[in-house]
Amino acid sequence: MAETEDFLVRELHPVDDDIFKEPMRKRRRSDRDQRFRAFPSVEQSALKEYEKLESRTRRVLSNTYQKLIQSVFLDDSIPNSVKYLINRLLALIEKPSLDPIYIGLFGSTGAGKSSLINAIIRQAMFLPVSGESICTSCIVQVSSGCCEQYEAKIHLLSDQEWKEELKNLTTLLHRTEGLGGEEEDAWDRGDAAEEAVWKLQMFYGNGAEGKSYEELLRAKPRGKIPTSRVISLKAEEAGELSVKLDPYIRTQRRDWDGGSAETHIWPLIKLVEVTLPKSELIPEGVVLVDIPGTGDFNSKRDEMWKKTIDKCSVIWVISDVERISGGRAHEDLLNESVKACQRGFCRDLALVVTKADKLHLPEYLRERKVGNRKLPADSRVLEASELVYTVSAQEYWQQALLTEEETEIPKLREYIRRRLLDKKKRMVTKYVTEAFGLLLLTDSFSCTDHVQNEHLHMSGLRRFVEEKIQLLEKAIDQCFAHIAQPLQEGIWNARSSYRRILGACLVRSRGNQGFHQTLKAVCLKNGIYASRTLARIDLNEAVTQPIYEQIDPVFGRIFSRSGKSTDGSALIPHIDAFKLSLQEKMTEIGIRNGWKYDSYKKSFLIQEISAILGGLEGHILRKKRKIYESLTTSVQNDLKPCYEEAAQITGKKACERMKEVLRRGVDRQVAEGMFERAQERMQHQFQQLKNGITEKVKGSIATMLTLALSPGDGLYKELADVKSEYKEMEKLHRSLREVAENAVLRRGMQDFLLRMSPSKAGPPKT
Repeated sequence: MAETEDFLVRELHPVDDDIFKEPMRKRRRSDRDQRFRAFPSVEQSALKEYEKLESRTRRVLSNTYQKLIQSVFLDDSIPNSVKYLINRLLALIEKPSLDPIYIGLFGSTGAGKSSLINAIIRQAMFLPVSGESICTSCIVQVSSGCCEQYEAKIHLLSDQEWKEELKNLTTLLHRTEGLGGEEEDAWDRGDAAEEAVWKLQMFYGNGAEGKSYEELLRAKPRGKIPTSRVISLKAEEAGELSVKLDPYIRTQRRDWDGGSAETHIWPLIKLVEVTLPKSELIPEGVVLVDIPGTGDFNSKRDEMWKKTIDKCSVIWVISDVERISGGRAHEDLLNESVKACQRGFCRDLALVVTKADKLHLPEYLRERKVGNRKLPADSRVLEASELVYTVSAQEYWQQALLTEEETEIPKLREYIRRRLLDKKKRMVTKYVTEAFGLLLLTDSFSCTDHVQNEHLHMSGLRRFVEEKIQLLEKAIDQCFAHIAQPLQEGIWNARSSYRRILGACLVRSRGNQGFHQTLKAVCLKNGIYASRTLARIDLNEAVTQPIYEQIDPVFGRIFSRSGKSTDGSALIPHIDAFKLSLQEKMTEIGIRNGWKYDSYKKSFLIQEISAILGGLEGHILRKKRKIYESLTTSVQNDLKPCYEEAAQITGKKACERMKEVLRRGVDRQVAEGMFERAQERMQHQFQQLKNGITEKVKGSIATMLTLALSPGDGLYKELADVKSEYKEMEKLHRSLREVAENAVLRRGMQDFLLRMSPSKAGPPKT
């Protein structure tokens, strides 16, 4: 019995078969229809068919799992092959239906992110907007769900996270003794100091900026903080929730005093999640994320800012049409977005030019027609079919000069729908195919005469797999070797330019006036300072930028999922070639050796190989962020003592002395091989990725081969009969092609009708 515990313990929470009873089916069908309201009828039909396939597949898997568990429950010894089957079945049953698609709207202050979201969801003033100042003060996620009301959750910093920020704020505001009047005035005028004072006064009241950290720990906050650190809001109408939500997400004016209790806890807010009920415009499964452009002084909020960008599979860089040409902030946003594609999950990057109504109408229409907008050269690592949208949220509502279609808001909605539909199709196709492979093999276990002399061929097949794994290792080495030369060239460039780059970072147009606290904030946060009002400062990233400029194109090609490389630098094609060679070998062995049941065996092996190697992509994506950031992380770790020393400096000329400590510290670390250590750490991360890939391949494929090719020894004869489940799964697998063909036919008919009918673009519904 001990051997059964590793999976039978999970039987305490079995899959509930009651979810498939008829009354629930009717309710679930109604919910499903509501969830698809955002799609045209043609796409709704396709989604319903795919969802039905998925639901029926889960039911078959659940029934099979229950039968296998019951058949081995009292066994003292369970073969590894049966354990493998049971665990694979359970993993498929528990697999999420569809991971959310995060679409990040990334832009600087006043770019129009909130206005664009309001237009997309067709709620004019749902998120706060202003033509004059910052409105959205934190990350805001907007999605739709099956809820009956409009809902919002405001997530606050934990007590420990706030204490960390409070300590940094009070340290930043600590005035050094012995400053002259002019120096003290300059100290007061710093942007970092203004923001620190603002937060403390908002949270604790006037005079808080003069108190020590210990005194503020004992002070009572002005607002009420829930113990759960989450505030939940609900409303029947969008406007009602908008009014409730406004104080939490609207940036409060610094000259403001008083107001509601909600505004007093504003400095604690790190994330707001908004859920719309059964939206006709945003399908369930899509999350629009309003991302501030610079990050945050608080470590947790800043970490969340970067992770939010990295988890977005789509990023829209939002830029005001009047700022797009020649603006430094716009360039920084584009570069940060391209980096997100390098290190994160982003596959599509598009530039969304807002406030196009400010253009002269003929000029705007010409820009739309010719697509006269540019993205950085590094955008070649992307896979987006369309890279530029020119929109006008204001004209979407007014339609004084442009039709609804010409504002391009409907075009963005269509992109969102297509993205979700394509992802659902790929997910269900893969899911049903994997399930069919498992049912093929499970059904075969009930037979006792299907394995005759196949163990004679086992050693030859294992040798073949071992040889192919060795070839895969060599191919990965050759793939990763492409980074070596640009990495070395980047190191040389960094060594020759770091003084100039560091000097530029430590100089401001006003000299040292007001720069004291900003520089101190940089040192307190180990080289990084993010403010809601100033451009982001990252000394670690700045001094490593010459390295990234050299490696970015190659890095993008290595991790490109399209495999568009002619020099063998792309990783995924090597894994695909390995997969194809194994599948061809399985087919060859089946034909040559006359497997009596070769159809089930061949299908299972081919599909299971696809499942094993397909799972590597997620592993690679998770690791590539660590690889990409290893350079800046290494430099930051090496410079940490230098930052700590500079942060402790007080007294006269503190700003100049901090700069000098930073210059000397960086010089010393560079002389001791700081950039070379960063190079070694990145190469070590690449090596770890290769080892992880080969270890996963070796372990999983060895287990799979043992399962499929083990000699018949009567181990399977007592397993439950799953022929009925196998036959149903076979029908579902055949249905995949029919569903895909139906979708193509419907789409073709819809396109034909659209071409034959006049455009009927009208005003948006209110």
